Amino acid sequence: MRKRYLWAGLVTLIAVTVAGSAAAMSNHGQAAQVLKMSIGAEPPSLDPGLATDTTSANVLFNLMDPLIRLGKPPALKATPGAASSWSVKGAVVTLNLRKDVRWTNGQPVVAQDYVWAWLRTISPELAADYSYQFFGIKGAEAYNGCDPGKTNCNALRAAVGIKALGKYTLRITLTSPQPWFIQQLSHTSFLPVNRAAVEKYGNKWTEPQNIVTNGPFKLASWKHDASLTLTKNTKWRGAKTVKLTRIEMSIITDGTTAENAFRAGNIDIDDTGVPPVDIPSWKKTKFWKLYKALGTYYYGFNIKNISDVNQRRAMAMAIDRTQIVTFITQAGQVPARGFTPNGIAGGPTITKHSSMPVKSQLAQAKTLMAKVKNPKKNIKLYVNNSPGHIKIATAIQAFWKELGLDVTIKVQEWKQFLEFLGPPPNSDVDVYRLGWIYDFPDAYNGLVLWTCDSGNNNTNWCNKKYDALVKKATRTPNNTKRAAIYQQAEDILTGPKGDLPVMPIYWYTFACLVKSNVKGFFINPTDQWDLTKVSIT
Repeated sequence: MRKRYLWAGLVTLIAVTVAGSAAAMSNHGQAAQVLKMSIGAEPPSLDPGLATDTTSANVLFNLMDPLIRLGKPPALKATPGAASSWSVKGAVVTLNLRKDVRWTNGQPVVAQDYVWAWLRTISPELAADYSYQFFGIKGAEAYNGCDPGKTNCNALRAAVGIKALGKYTLRITLTSPQPWFIQQLSHTSFLPVNRAAVEKYGNKWTEPQNIVTNGPFKLASWKHDASLTLTKNTKWRGAKTVKLTRIEMSIITDGTTAENAFRAGNIDIDDTGVPPVDIPSWKKTKFWKLYKALGTYYYGFNIKNISDVNQRRAMAMAIDRTQIVTFITQAGQVPARGFTPNGIAGGPTITKHSSMPVKSQLAQAKTLMAKVKNPKKNIKLYVNNSPGHIKIATAIQAFWKELGLDVTIKVQEWKQFLEFLGPPPNSDVDVYRLGWIYDFPDAYNGLVLWTCDSGNNNTNWCNKKYDALVKKATRTPNNTKRAAIYQQAEDILTGPKGDLPVMPIYWYTFACLVKSNVKGFFINPTDQWDLTKVSIT
């Protein structure tokens, strides 16, 4: 399950440098441990219960202390975080919490903090998009779906399988054995929140003057739509190993502006993304680094507007994915054959029946369009305001013109874009672009997005047979048998006889520009940055 991680950027293209001026040095001649970076969007929320995107998540991962952190690829094994150890017996998971984790107000972080935070996230009152991430826990789905006017929600709340066994022991009872659950606990949804801060300040509790966190850095300032500043939490349990004293994040949505800031030495990391036109020149330098990613860039349909599957399939087949990754993204991305990426265990098998062509199949697409009785000819395509997305949209606009479609590209800033998509999507949306970065290496994490009640399903599509397969997977601990179930679900989603509510475009990579002055910077396949490992020499 885990983060929605709707991907704001075209690629994770990060340019890293270090300001070499005297101002960047301490009085002792050492490099100042201040990291300056751009982020490509205003974080929509720093509330772990409400955060749904990569921008918010990467800030939260450094403000908070996840129970579990993921190790190095390809295994992404679970490693201790705020949980020092754990045991799994069938469907029962027991976490032993560290006793030295404290809130920034000095109080200890205890098991009951997680119980309260998680029950808040799945509560019907909060209506969190990511409540479904907890549905593998006994009773969570029933409580989340409770209607306070018709049902005793308190009784359902008490029945949820989350219990504090003493001050530092947390017991979780799952609906079935789920091999991925320990890795899933690394997701932002499973971070705790401070009850006192939430109850006192309400939806303002994440403002710098109010926020209470428990991680390696603290939120010192947040100038909305402009910048965030994080400072080292000297009382964090691992503070002695943290080199950075401050992280300055400038919100720069335009790729060229961010690149100019990088070239001028005003930022050390460019997370906005280098404009595609400049990628070839960067690839010739020693700074270019490429990391594997688990993620899918896709276009989704509002199937209420484009209701005929023949039209949806025709539009998917008209796209030349090879041209897009060769001439636009240019960072080693792979044309997607289905939604589940190759890096997922069993990925090639799961997607072997998928109908996404690597190159345009225009003749077949036109034949499919001819079968549509009432085609939707005027298409409104929504993307967020990144130059790369606009270039891809412009290319796809040309592909679809060959089908006789008149495509209008609508561009919005990230937060507005997410709100516009719903679910349910604004009725004006015909097609939209999004991306999904996986949180753990199991196909469930991507396929669950398209269930009827998913907070990530912006398509208006609902297929009960598909939902049943995804649910069956949660009751199938055997990896081989579970992969066979995933294949059936993927066939319904992207197969030649499937419903095709989405059309995958390519599988992600993470590209970086890194100077030798920066040590320890790394992006794992699920796009987690652990800035506690970074230092400037």
